[in-house]
Amino acid sequence: MSTFIHHTAIVANGAEIGDGCHIGPFCTVGEQVRLAAQVRLDSHIVVDGDTSIGEETHIFPFASVGLAPQDLKYAGEPTATRIGKRNHIREFVTIHRGTNGGGGLTQIGDDNLLMAQAHIAHDCKIGNNVIMANAATLAGHVEIADRANVGAYSGVHQFCRVGLEAFVGGYSVVVKDAPPFAVIQGNHAKCYGLNKIGLKRRGYSKETIEKLHHAYHLLLTAKLNTTQAVERIKDEISDCKEVDILVEFIESSERGIVK
Repeated sequence: MSTFIHHTAIVANGAEIGDGCHIGPFCTVGEQVRLAAQVRLDSHIVVDGDTSIGEETHIFPFASVGLAPQDLKYAGEPTATRIGKRNHIREFVTIHRGTNGGGGLTQIGDDNLLMAQAHIAHDCKIGNNVIMANAATLAGHVEIADRANVGAYSGVHQFCRVGLEAFVGGYSVVVKDAPPFAVIQGNHAKCYGLNKIGLKRRGYSKETIEKLHHAYHLLLTAKLNTTQAVERIKDEISDCKEVDILVEFIESSERGIVK
């Protein structure tokens, strides 16, 4: 596989460019950047800092990856950005590298779709198969679990988590942890229960969906506080790993969950 580098692109000495990469017009690639095989940079893209990008990731025009974070405490210390395989990073997306205070790493998994103008701030951790719609914004230190969706023009507050398969509707403001398998919507966001349609589309069994529905009934509508609801869920629902994921998510929350 031959690598193509347009004559107007600037690729610094020290950058590692894999087989079959395409670096289009007016791209800038820094000296610490590592592009795996078949990464495509369309045009007018800046990739800088200690940044690695996995195989077959496609970055569209005017994106910015691995630049210094928008954190006033950042003083130029060496930190990193790690991006996995087969991601689609659309126009004007911005992804900033980590900070010492957040572990020094911004990390994105595989097979994600980051739509135009999405922003991933310093020290965020993104799983696999995540969709961030247009202009969805993550503040620093946010964690997004696998197969979650963050709707257009939504914002997620610092240190919040978005759980497995969670669906955050458009124009939402998430200031607490968004629980897994749920629909979260609004400003400030509220939880509207189980995302039944999404779970059916993803092939979850009827039994699993019923158990999760019962767990969310106890959590949201049974007039119990969160601690009481979790104890009832443990007592009444067994042999369901998805419910176990929900319980663990609630019990490990430091900011509290969206209810």
